[in-house]
Amino acid sequence: MKTTELKITGAEAVIQSLKAEGVKTIFGYPGGAIMPIYDALFHHLEEVHHILTRHEQGAIHAAQGYARSSGNTGVVFATSGPGATNLITGLADALIDSTPLICITGQVASHLLGTDAFQETDVMGISMPVTKWNCQVTNAADIAPTLAKAFYIASSGRPGPVLVDITKDAQFEKLNFSYEKCTSVRSYQPKPKLNVDQIQEASRLLNEAQKPLIIVGQGIMLSNAEEKLLVFAEKMGIPVASTLLGLGAFPGHHPLFVGMVGMHGNYAPNVKTNECDVLLAIGMRFDDRVTGDVSRYAKQAKIIHIDIDFAEINKIIKADVAVLADAKEALAGLIDLVEKQSHHDWLNEFHQEKQKELQILSENRNKEFSDELRMDLVIDLLSQKTNGNAIIVTDVGQHQMLASQFYQYNQTKSNVTSGGLGTMGFALPAAIGAKMANPEKQVVAIIGDGGFQMTLQELGTIMQNNIGVKIIILNNGYLGMVRQWQQMFFEKRYSFTDIQSPDFVALAASYNIKSQRVERQEDLNHALDQLLNSEKAYLLEVKVAREDNVFPMVPTGASVAEIRLQ
Repeated sequence: MKTTELKITGAEAVIQSLKAEGVKTIFGYPGGAIMPIYDALFHHLEEVHHILTRHEQGAIHAAQGYARSSGNTGVVFATSGPGATNLITGLADALIDSTPLICITGQVASHLLGTDAFQETDVMGISMPVTKWNCQVTNAADIAPTLAKAFYIASSGRPGPVLVDITKDAQFEKLNFSYEKCTSVRSYQPKPKLNVDQIQEASRLLNEAQKPLIIVGQGIMLSNAEEKLLVFAEKMGIPVASTLLGLGAFPGHHPLFVGMVGMHGNYAPNVKTNECDVLLAIGMRFDDRVTGDVSRYAKQAKIIHIDIDFAEINKIIKADVAVLADAKEALAGLIDLVEKQSHHDWLNEFHQEKQKELQILSENRNKEFSDELRMDLVIDLLSQKTNGNAIIVTDVGQHQMLASQFYQYNQTKSNVTSGGLGTMGFALPAAIGAKMANPEKQVVAIIGDGGFQMTLQELGTIMQNNIGVKIIILNNGYLGMVRQWQQMFFEKRYSFTDIQSPDFVALAASYNIKSQRVERQEDLNHALDQLLNSEKAYLLEVKVAREDNVFPMVPTGASVAEIRLQ
């Protein structure tokens, strides 16, 4: 698609390019070097909605939440110098979690580059390791083609963040504007051609398997392969486990779903990983939190690895059959070749182990914290009240792992969390983005008292834009996950993990956000109803047991089969 030519400024070209790509929402924070772009945006506010966050890191996390929950590319504006450097954590987070973003930063005028001018930073050098692609534009005529290329790269293949740095003189310069969407880039092949021989060999192994196991990652959702996965799994009757970021790719209520793998995953899928005879991994990268000790990971199994990124194939775990392909195309090929089967006895083993896990964990928690509110109780009740259909945005820590265990994710793209980087402070701004992308859905941010205080200023963004995000702070007065490790592996030396917090209820009130605090189990049910029934933003602080720990747990360096329930 090519637009007609117009004589406009480079700044106006930025906005027209975004409109041509269908952008409706931008998150950002203005400053001197990006002021011309903001001035151009002023004339398009009926078509493009801009959300002023309170910090650039809040802007990029909001864009991540927007992208992850919608499947669209998130867009961020920031100025030069500190504005650009404040994006770096979000860029790193987006890169490792495969989130498509376009970050547009202003830059000092081109004749000042390299002079240490006011608010000049080498954002190209700084952002190169944490972007899929970055580019600096010094001529207005290059703005439209660069942005077209940026959108294509960010959203194709394995998605990721792209940063485009535009000098101030390029923003003022006039050009004859036309826009043509990018559909290819020389030497860049985002979608490998499906190899039929690989699919045939994979189907042969699956047809012969007696104890097959599927582990799915976020790649299922990135390729929109959820329906194909469901058809495939039901045809073969294979148990389906998920990575942290894969939660929601397969319905949590489905009888074939057996839980999450990994360090704080469920007992059954971790143990059975080392008992299955064929392991089919789709759109996941064998992260160290999933594998535990690699030398003892699924050694008895034939490994089939489907991934769109060549760099992930054989990087951690050697595959017997490596299928370099889009997950949706690969599954479509497998569906036609595999035989209809049932693995009832094998599946029943998972359900028996699940009951063992629930019984032991319940007994231990009731014994230690019988009269106290616990995080698992809050999340389990929330799951019941929302029927597993809300978009859950979590921060990083104990609450994150318990939310992955006890919330039943029945909808795709409903689990928004920081996986690979583990960024505290992610949840509140990401929930803002998720709600902007899904105004009709219930969006609940579950956050620890530590992570909340890293980006709590974004309550101002919620207030100013009247965003109906629901916030649950699980307050145990500790940096909980670090404290748990200190208890288990450092002889209870709680070195700087005791954290004091402000009055969160009073804080929310200062931002005109309804709120309440719950400290007793008997008050939780009504409090959650008030939170969920509120049409506007609502903050619920829940005082939970201080030294409750997250189990199951695979200790560092252990095999996944050595997962501990206590």
